[in-house]
Amino acid sequence: MGRLLLGLALFLAGLGAAQAQMAKLPQPQAGQAVAVFAGGCFWCVESDFDHVPGVISTTSGYTGGTVANPSYEQVSAGGTGHAESVWVIYDPQKVSYAKLLDYFWHHIDPTVQDRQFCDYGHQYRTAIFTRTDEERKLAEESKKKVGAELKKPIYTEIDAAGPFYPAEEYHQDFYVKNPTKYKFYRWNCGRDQRIEQIWGAHKPGDNS
Repeated sequence: MGRLLLGLALFLAGLGAAQAQMAKLPQPQAGQAVAVFAGGCFWCVESDFDHVPGVISTTSGYTGGTVANPSYEQVSAGGTGHAESVWVIYDPQKVSYAKLLDYFWHHIDPTVQDRQFCDYGHQYRTAIFTRTDEERKLAEESKKKVGAELKKPIYTEIDAAGPFYPAEEYHQDFYVKNPTKYKFYRWNCGRDQRIEQIWGAHKPGDNS
């Protein structure tokens, strides 16, 4: 997320280097699957996917780059190639990968390159990191559909999934741990306002 807003949020939350312990990356159990998405601020993407029936867990982290075990400071400064991303474990019997893709598209701005809302840089690009040939096929088909619907170029990348590095523990479930600071960031970044401009007040995939 934007460094100014993030710095203020972390300062208000009383978070510092002493708390910069990396989280553990949960693995899917039998009958579960993983999807990996980058949609700008991982606080927001994590919160969005946690509201999807069939999603078991979400983990904020970094992927798509070349630096092993990066810190937030490294990724946010740029140059690592990584994007702020979310590792989504889900139950395919309750929600399909195709439905997760649909939900993802309707909660980002796919019409801009190397930024999302108030956050700028390649580390804030939108991307779908596919783990199988079938996932890539579905992702490519959904991207074409979105392009036809919006009638604009779609800049969201579709890349093969590589190593996923979980972010620092204080980033995990930030919207739960620090709801006031999270809402302050999300509103001031204009995320929901812009998404409503693109997709309307009711977005496919919402369970409200």
